[in-house]
Amino acid sequence: MPKPKKKSRYWLSLSGIAVQMGVIIYLGAWFGQWLDEKYASENNTYTVFFTLFAVAVAMYLVVKQTKNLNS
Repeated sequence: MPKPKKKSRYWLSLSGIAVQMGVIIYLGAWFGQWLDEKYASENNTYTVFFTLFAVAVAMYLVVKQTKNLNS
């Protein structure tokens, strides 16, 4: 059975990962919207691209960090 201190650190790490993922996706969407407004894109190409790119980056970081938690 894990020690209480180690268990609480595990949950704090998981909640930090969730916040990090949300911030990365938000910034990607915000940057894409900014580019769409600046370059007058009609079909939100930049927003879609940078949001999907941010999701991919966030997922990569989640997988990498959860591997580190399990080892």
